[in-house]
Amino acid sequence: MADAKKCVLTGATGHVGYAVLLELINQGEDVTIMIRKENKMFDGLNCARVKGDVTDYDSLVKAFAGIDTVYHVAGAVEINKGAEEMTWKVNFEGTKNVLKACKETGVRRLVYMSSVDAMLPLPDNQLMVEQTSFNPDELDGTYAKTKAAATQYLLDNHGDVELVVLHPSACIGPYDFKVSSVGSMVRMCMKGAFPITMTFGAYNFVDVRDVAKGTYAAAKRGRNGECYILCGDYMTVDTFIRTLCRVTGHKEPKIKIGNGIVSVAAPIMEVYYNITKTTPLFTRYSIRKLKANCNFSYAKAQKELGYQPMTVEQSLKDMVAWISENQ
Repeated sequence: MADAKKCVLTGATGHVGYAVLLELINQGEDVTIMIRKENKMFDGLNCARVKGDVTDYDSLVKAFAGIDTVYHVAGAVEINKGAEEMTWKVNFEGTKNVLKACKETGVRRLVYMSSVDAMLPLPDNQLMVEQTSFNPDELDGTYAKTKAAATQYLLDNHGDVELVVLHPSACIGPYDFKVSSVGSMVRMCMKGAFPITMTFGAYNFVDVRDVAKGTYAAAKRGRNGECYILCGDYMTVDTFIRTLCRVTGHKEPKIKIGNGIVSVAAPIMEVYYNITKTTPLFTRYSIRKLKANCNFSYAKAQKELGYQPMTVEQSLKDMVAWISENQ
């Protein structure tokens, strides 16, 4: 049985946040989730609920009163154009509010969910380990910039609040209620509607349940002021799509498209995503990310937290099963 000290979780409606919530419950934690509105996804779960928002400082102070540990997972992951102001408000200003509220209410430990996107990619596919400083001006994309700015702010200003920062890579696996970009791809493939693959690009994928386990371990054993990468397998886009096809029982695609065609199509698709309000699969930003270094190491988390991620194939199998059962 875990220590019965109380904890609060932000971002429980998200893909990672929900997985963290289930892990905390399974570990016997006395957890309260801070949510903006009621949601049936939490029915039957052993957790308290409090209304609040990271952009509403007073609601944070109310939620954090008498709390030992705060898991700050809430964030805006919007990659469509036009969401820059909202992304900064939630990811940066919201995180500043969280730290301020932790200090005011005497929270002992803050576990912050950053991202590998906050890290400056190294050239020539060099192995990337944890960084000690983060500069948003060096990064591409609003999401990455806000995560880097928030991470550096916390490292510089956490003071007496113990801080552990986590950097997950692209999350896959079950509990994809809101339909992530990868989740949209998985659903298309389940319907047999993914006839093409790509000749370029790669990324690093990790199961949300492994991120959740790493998050709990970081809260209990992570060193104050330290960052930990929670990633999984480096995989080319082509290998990922072919693995997904095998998992869903569909034929692997025979048509491969290159960077030129995708780059031309991406701006048109961005307009489509904005008009239809659908989850974007490919944007100009996401294409650039697929061509950037994503060769991350989880050796530090493995050594200090006992972190050991499952394979991408196993995660995709479980994701497909969850989608089939729940949606």
